[in-house]
Parts: sequence; C-alpha cells; structure tokens
Amino acid sequence: MSARRKRVSTRALVLVGVLVALVLAGFVSHYASSHPDGLEFVAGDKGFLGTAEEHRSSADSPMSDYSTKGIDNPRLSGAVAGVTGTVLVLVIAGGVALVVRRRGRHTV
Repeated sequence: MSARRKRVSTRALVLVGVLVALVLAGFVSHYASSHPDGLEFVAGDKGFLGTAEEHRSSADSPMSDYSTKGIDNPRLSGAVAGVTGTVLVLVIAGGVALVVRRRGRHTV
C-alpha cells in the first residue's frame, strides 16, 4: 500500500507565510543585531558617516528609524513599525499578483 500525501492548499500556505512574516516582524525583529548594517558600517569605517543628512521626506515620517512616533515603549514601537511595514508590503505584493494573474487570463 502506498501512502498518499495530502496536498497543502495554496490558501493555507499563503496564510502560514503571512503569519510567519508578521511574527518575525513583530516579535523576533526585537532580537536583531543592533550593530549598523553593511552600508552604515562601511560609511563609518571609511570616515564619512558623519556627513550623512536626514532626508526631508523621512524626517517627519511616522515610522522613521524602525520605530513608531507616539509610542514611547521602544519594543512596542518597533513591533508596530515592523508589522505595519510587513502588512503594507504584503498588500502591495498581493495586489500586483492579482493584477498579473487577471491579466494573464485575458491574453491568448
């Protein structure tokens, strides 16, 4: 007798992927390294980090520097920013996927 594997639905796979992304953005990201990223590290190493200026559009952004304005708790502030950014990216990617999928049906 051969064991038949049950297929995982696309909807379940997407749902699990979204939940994993939200958990990573909201909780696990707090434990990420606080050391500068590659570009910031090289700028500091080469001595021009101090010349960086804040961009006008990001200076007043509600979620600049991986935090949320108006939330004093740094852990909660970072979690809200991470979850919000993740949801925004998932919505945009989902919208693009729907448009591409519908467009593909109409071409012959």
